[in-house]
Amino acid sequence: MTSEDGPVEGKPVESSAEREVEQAIEPEAPPIDGLLRNGLLAGLAPHTLATDFGTPLYVYDLDLVGRRIDALGAVLPFGFRLAFAVKANPALGVLTHIAGSGIGADVASGGELEAVLRAGFAPVAIAMTGPGKRDDELAAAVTAGIGAVTVESLGELARLDAIAERLRRRQPILLRLAVADDAKFERVRLIGGAAGKFGMPLPVLREAAGIAAASPNLELLGVHAFGASNLLDASRLADHVAELVAVGEEVATATGVPLRLVDAGGGLGIPYADGEQPLDLALLGTRLEELRGRWDSNPALREMEVLLEPGRFLVGPAGAYVGRVVDVKGTDKAPVAILDGGINHLVRPALVRQEHRLAVLAPDADSRDRVPTTVAGPLCTGLDVFTLHAKLPRPQVGDLIAVLDAGAYGFTESMPFFLSHPTAAEIAVRGGHACLIRPRVSPHDLLDQQIAPRW
Repeated sequence: MTSEDGPVEGKPVESSAEREVEQAIEPEAPPIDGLLRNGLLAGLAPHTLATDFGTPLYVYDLDLVGRRIDALGAVLPFGFRLAFAVKANPALGVLTHIAGSGIGADVASGGELEAVLRAGFAPVAIAMTGPGKRDDELAAAVTAGIGAVTVESLGELARLDAIAERLRRRQPILLRLAVADDAKFERVRLIGGAAGKFGMPLPVLREAAGIAAASPNLELLGVHAFGASNLLDASRLADHVAELVAVGEEVATATGVPLRLVDAGGGLGIPYADGEQPLDLALLGTRLEELRGRWDSNPALREMEVLLEPGRFLVGPAGAYVGRVVDVKGTDKAPVAILDGGINHLVRPALVRQEHRLAVLAPDADSRDRVPTTVAGPLCTGLDVFTLHAKLPRPQVGDLIAVLDAGAYGFTESMPFFLSHPTAAEIAVRGGHACLIRPRVSPHDLLDQQIAPRW
């Protein structure tokens, strides 16, 4: 289904990517660790995807997202729930698929709230977190009847109380605990020591709990805290849950309000480099099952639920950013491949100084010699580099190169207006069918949205 202008958005494309797909033998248990298998992206030939949709583009394997949701859910004990952290990938096509799995959503803005409601998430399964919520965003959350608003400060608590009273609603809330700026927050310190902007110190949280418990407009459910980002240590994740439940129990005892929900945030990590071990789901399940057993023997905790907010874990390995090599320079021993897209589409490697794995997607890639290769984008800044001296098959003009594990904090964290290049298209694949879920935006389109004033 194509037109002269390209594929029709929102509908599966009966494309040459499907007609020419190389048939690979699937294992009995489909993998959950990445969408690149046997040279195919989500089971489809990369060069035909690029022909059908152009480059640069993002490719998301929705079947893999579903398998990762199932794999995580399978190890969680009774009383644990999942809410997808929308900040990781807010593409409507991805959200609609995840909503169909029955899990909840964690949003951090009014825009994300609108997106998940449009995608079909049940309002009661939505939690809103994040500092600096505007009054209109809080009002939208209360009006929608979402399951919980995480309150970050005494000031936000007062504003939410007044909004709920005006709207004649009783809003369920969580209180966010500020965590220490310790070694777990190395990246936060690197980008400006921002840990203090999140949540409340425990003495302030206790005060907020007393106010919330006395308000007829607010329903205190429990507490929330975000421990760390991209953890691959299952024991540390379980320890964070245990410590937060202890805080919640203390607050519940002090207020006389039963502890009903503990939101332990996200932080479930994925490997980005070769040699890194993935999160041990079996160990995570075992540790959480042990905790659940202790809680069930405590009447004060028996009815409590725990919410986890995975984002990166669910969608990261299911996405890849694909660009085409437009120039090769450097030397024979250390070539530099220039792609048709860069940090304007995928800024994370430069922002956090962490390279992703890359793959040269060419039919003869395996037969080429592997050389230390720098892969960079077309932008006029030295920051526009995906990798320095990675051992890759020698690149050639016209090759496709995929940046892997880009399904989280890829398109959503990009800087698309720098140097006025077209944006990347986003493609979703499900059941062997490719679908354009966000079309490319051209500089012409962006110019049409601007106004040149006539003074």
